[in-house]
Amino acid sequence: MKFAVTSKGDSKSENLVQIIKQYLLDFELEYDEEEPDIVVSVGGDGTLLYAFHRYSNRLDKTAFVGMHTGHLGFYADWTPAELEKLVIAIAKTPYNIIEYPILEVIVRYQNEEKETRYLALNESTVKSMEGTFVMDVEMSGKHFERFRGDGLCVSTPSGSTAYNKALGGAIVHPSIEAIQLAEMASINNRVFRTVGSPLILPKHHTCVLKPVNEPNFQISIDHLNLLHKKVHSIQYRVAEEKVRFARFRPFPFWKRVHDSFISE
Repeated sequence: MKFAVTSKGDSKSENLVQIIKQYLLDFELEYDEEEPDIVVSVGGDGTLLYAFHRYSNRLDKTAFVGMHTGHLGFYADWTPAELEKLVIAIAKTPYNIIEYPILEVIVRYQNEEKETRYLALNESTVKSMEGTFVMDVEMSGKHFERFRGDGLCVSTPSGSTAYNKALGGAIVHPSIEAIQLAEMASINNRVFRTVGSPLILPKHHTCVLKPVNEPNFQISIDHLNLLHKKVHSIQYRVAEEKVRFARFRPFPFWKRVHDSFISE
């Protein structure tokens, strides 16, 4: 089996990476950064997001497992104290593959240049570069509303506990193939109205955002923020691809929610 290891970059994580790498080599696994069967992420959820985007072109072939060097994460469940147990599990134990839905983002442009396609593990946000953000929202090809406010956030179920939650969005179990649209400080008065609630779209539905005035937007794809100019539309839907996690033991989602937000 071929493996790779990614790191948060701090000294603690780098030291753990070297130990994991050497142990797995001692077990006669092959180190391959280009085409790994399994990627061990050492750091936190942000480190695993980086690994996801690095290997987004081979999601059907690569599985991820995370070790956190700080707080318990939604993607990283192993601790440094369990390093030897994790290494032995990877080298000797057949693992289960857990698949989560991810988000497809397609940005199209006014000048008909080639569209840009992205995949997001957590979410994508859209914000105006200047002035009030105004966007027509279409659901499955039909006009739904004209949104005015600070911006919009579209999240995956596994990313629903991140920025989406801070916006008042629902926490969605990652086994549900859906995406969620949440508002950022919408303008609601006697003249302008939005639905005012997060919307959860099933796999066969598509959400399209179309600019009303300003065509330049700051669009985020997880941790990546890019300026897109002369935008014609931004399309969101559940991607055909899925992210694959290697599970060597149970990692219940609702326990993660409890431990992250409720447990003292």
